[in-house]
Amino acid sequence: MSSNIGRNEIIAWINAKLHLNLTKIEQAASGVVQCQLIDMTFPGVVPMHKVHVDAKTEYDMIQNYKVLQDVFNKLKIDKHIEVNRLIKGRPLDNLEFLQWLKRYCDSANDGIVNENYNPVERRSKFSKAKSIKSSQKNLKSLQTKNSRNPESDAPRKISVGTKQRKTGVVAVESVASDEIRVSSNEIKETKLSMNLLKKERDYYYSKLRDIEILFQSPQVQNIPMVVAVKKILYAVDDESGLAEAQEILSAKR
Repeated sequence: MSSNIGRNEIIAWINAKLHLNLTKIEQAASGVVQCQLIDMTFPGVVPMHKVHVDAKTEYDMIQNYKVLQDVFNKLKIDKHIEVNRLIKGRPLDNLEFLQWLKRYCDSANDGIVNENYNPVERRSKFSKAKSIKSSQKNLKSLQTKNSRNPESDAPRKISVGTKQRKTGVVAVESVASDEIRVSSNEIKETKLSMNLLKKERDYYYSKLRDIEILFQSPQVQNIPMVVAVKKILYAVDDESGLAEAQEILSAKR
């Protein structure tokens, strides 16, 4: 099969296989399409519960490609995923990867696909599960906060008599003003914390990316220590990645 498969053909193929309505190649940049195509080709191999079906952030997209790379390793597929290029939504990079993926899926199992595979149901199942899990997490956080501040929900008793109505209104306005001021300060502190966390995340991500680029150099990419570190970088979970890295280093000894 020719490697020069047109983008329109690729988009039509993805839409037909996964029942999607993509119009651009870069819409597949999140890694969800790639994971599900392999999931369709090798049912049960892809841990779809770890795939962020509604991925919007680069972090979630990276996690999706880590899942995919781990599956490639398990299937002994000799294909390195250029994650940093794909998540940027560059059309050419995504097109080239999807061209390769189409050729692979068409050749695997003689091109036979499980007719009982329901791509829409498969996606919605895990999208719904993640939403429920997120809602439960938010509810638990709210309950914890309320348990720490039992007086926050206690009704405020304000005595406003006929002769003291004016004074009571002033008191209510004062209380409301104080609460607004406290909430405003909390919002500012939260934004500051989020900005600091984002900067810290970007800092460590850039360091990891520099290491990844260095390890792709032909001079070092086959060194056992480099191979072991890459196993940890691309592992879906910490334990399996560390175990594989230790096995590689032990074999070298």
